[in-house]
Amino acid sequence: MGSFIDSSARYLKTHEWARREGEEIVCGISDYAQQLMNELVYVELPRAGQHVKAGDAFAVVESVKAASDVYAPVSGVVVAINQALERNPEIINRSPYQEGWMARIKPDNPADFEALLTPEAYAALLEELEQQDTKEDH
Repeated sequence: MGSFIDSSARYLKTHEWARREGEEIVCGISDYAQQLMNELVYVELPRAGQHVKAGDAFAVVESVKAASDVYAPVSGVVVAINQALERNPEIINRSPYQEGWMARIKPDNPADFEALLTPEAYAALLEELEQQDTKEDH
């Protein structure tokens, strides 16, 4: 499938990305996730001011194929959401790591970011998934 991996981000096994920007963690879904979902038609974002817990669902993305939960990469308070996505969810398909960011979180514990998958570990996970898909196709 050939997914782009942002080398400045960290990842969850559930295909969310997180990037440290100053005191905040900016997050969204990975290129791999948006490719799997295909054309996004709806995004439900958390509320600014909402406290989220690492690993808990805090947003939803829907495509013509399926709906999928989006999981928080760290625990903390949502300080901003990308409201443009509510009108134009397809921005995520075009630019998952830049324009398609979903939320900014002020983490309870900034060190939680370090526990996320490195770009290399995420690349290895994707490679493993592609090998499984290849085996299932034969």
